[in-house]
Amino acid sequence: MPVLRTVKDYIRTIVDFPHEGILFRDVTTLFADPRGFRMAIDQMLHPYAGEQIDKVVGLEARGFILGGAIAHQLSLGFVPIRKKGKLPGAVISEEYQLEYGEAIVEIHDDAIQPGEKILLVDDLLATGGTAQAGIRLIERLGGEIMGCAFIVDLPELGGRQKLEAMGMDVHVL
Repeated sequence: MPVLRTVKDYIRTIVDFPHEGILFRDVTTLFADPRGFRMAIDQMLHPYAGEQIDKVVGLEARGFILGGAIAHQLSLGFVPIRKKGKLPGAVISEEYQLEYGEAIVEIHDDAIQPGEKILLVDDLLATGGTAQAGIRLIERLGGEIMGCAFIVDLPELGGRQKLEAMGMDVHVL
């Protein structure tokens, strides 16, 4: 069995999923391994150690796994940003473009207080559409985003450049 030394070593690639020609980066193998998962969480939060952060926000769905673990490690609260219709109670919504069509994400309207400092997390940064929508929701509630942390970046899809153009600090493993 090979020695796994980096987060990338724990991530498997599945060819032609969900469509032909796609190389799917599957982080479930990373999550399943205690050393790999710990390494990813530690590396995702490392740049923000010593920073004042009030809450961690995770994007549906794998961002919940990462965000919950990071929030626990930092002794902070966790806030989910979910697909439309999944949160009970009063929410605000943000529409964004997908490759083919559009989607809507939501956050509880009282999840973030004005001036709170937020770390946004998800597993993968592709086109940046979901992250941009999440950023807009957080900012509409008055949150200040301290950084955006991801495990995987697909640079050819341009998401990082879009987030950086919004003034975001982007950290990718």
